[in-house]
Amino acid sequence: MSIFQPTHLHSLPGEDDITRVILPNGITLLVRNNPHSPSVVLSGYFPAGSLLDPREKLGLAHFTAAALMRGTQKRSFQQLYDELETAGASLGFGASIHNVNFGGRALAEDLPLLLDILSECLIEPAFPNDQVERLRAQFLTGLAIRTQDTAEMASLTFDEILFAGHPYSLPEDGFPETIEHIARTDLAVFHDAHYRPQGMALVIVGAVTPEQAIEQVEHSLGSWNSGQKTTAQVLPPVQPPTEVTRKHIFIPGKRQADLVMGSIGPQRNAANYLAASIGNNILGQFGMMGRIGQSVRENAGLAYYASTSLNAWIDSGSWEVSAGVNPGNIQRAIDLILEEIKLFTSEPVSPTELRDSLSNYIGRLPLAFESNSGVANALLNIERFQLGLNYYRKFPDQVRQVTAEQILETARTYLEPSRFVIVSAGPERK
Repeated sequence: MSIFQPTHLHSLPGEDDITRVILPNGITLLVRNNPHSPSVVLSGYFPAGSLLDPREKLGLAHFTAAALMRGTQKRSFQQLYDELETAGASLGFGASIHNVNFGGRALAEDLPLLLDILSECLIEPAFPNDQVERLRAQFLTGLAIRTQDTAEMASLTFDEILFAGHPYSLPEDGFPETIEHIARTDLAVFHDAHYRPQGMALVIVGAVTPEQAIEQVEHSLGSWNSGQKTTAQVLPPVQPPTEVTRKHIFIPGKRQADLVMGSIGPQRNAANYLAASIGNNILGQFGMMGRIGQSVRENAGLAYYASTSLNAWIDSGSWEVSAGVNPGNIQRAIDLILEEIKLFTSEPVSPTELRDSLSNYIGRLPLAFESNSGVANALLNIERFQLGLNYYRKFPDQVRQVTAEQILETARTYLEPSRFVIVSAGPERK
């Protein structure tokens, strides 16, 4: 008997218990009431990410988002955090390639305070000089640490090669030289040019009714109106590699090397995304990190860790294998991974592998909705990728429909070793 009987499916978010409205100023608000929790979670995004950065000031969107809570026209940095701490609440901002993302939590009775602070930070940031310089020092320290991190440098270089000529090739937090060139006025100009209510998605989940949430959001953010509509960014198409690219990043003084290899993957809205995701689970996630982990780590003992990841974004994605290896085992690990990829793309996965992976996908679904934050993240994904309000109720049936043949076809579409990007970082190759 399926674990998803109608009563269980009804407990998942759906169109009958998600309220979705678009406010007059363009903010899309999604609300789901949870009367069993005394708290609320607030989460959202709007389109002001790093793809808007000038190349010489890469990291500007990230810098601007991080500076929002360093002081507003009404509250200092200390006052913002004192008020949040007194209420036992939290709020934070960050930037990705496409968006500025934000999230916070509070007791339901303190939602108005959380929304007021959110509004202040979005609309009236002060960007105090001393706080800007503190952030710059933190960023430069973090970037210096990044250059000594073998996993970070392998991943960074992998993206630079795989997505060459596309914004996905660039790190959102920039480089030391670009962070050095960002002035306080650049933050203010970027904010004035790109912070708009249009395109914002805001999710509220917890002990608040939709009517209460709508009223409180309109009170805090309803008057925010830039008077200008943002223009959707048209990105260049991603051009998949046409041949193998191999690169090693020499980082002296290291005893471990990190390896990243793979290719272009499907975007999140692609018809074959679910088949790719389940295939990825079999290849390098399920159990002891799937086939890759079993072969490279458990059987051959060539890696400290070995797994795969499917990263699916708005315009494209990547399908990657990552491993931490002894520097003397880099080539052996690469060869063994390529053998597993060739096997994975030559014949269907076994009935047992398919059954176990499908059961894993369906069985873990309820766990994603055990917390308000899990529900909020799910609703944001629904909105971000336009999946439909009943996406998660339909999900078990969609999973069951995936076949071994579909997984094989999808793997052959994306996992072509003759076009792999292969990057390692660590001491000199042996």
